[in-house]
Amino acid sequence: MATLEIDCPICAEVLELTDQDRAELQVGDVIVCSSCHSEMEVTRNDGGEDFELELLGAMTTCPNCDEEFEVTAEMLQAAPMTRAQDGVEVALMTCPHCRAKFELELADEES
Repeated sequence: MATLEIDCPICAEVLELTDQDRAELQVGDVIVCSSCHSEMEVTRNDGGEDFELELLGAMTTCPNCDEEFEVTAEMLQAAPMTRAQDGVEVALMTCPHCRAKFELELADEES
């Protein structure tokens, strides 16, 4: 059975979809990344490699209060970008629940 591997656009976790999974998916269905909980809508499912997803929402969990929240485009625009200790570029996010600041690493989008 063939497996289609897709990289999550937020955390770069590999999402694996079998032929059976694909057969059950319709355009408009939502897939949730098991690692970062980002939501992606199926926009094309024509068989083979002809499969596309569109990012709906990125979820993250605050490392301070453990509350999960959606990372919106507005939050990302307002967040200053900096470099983490390992040299990776990160967004300096503020938790909407406890107001703690933390670094959020974003996966590079590949064209």
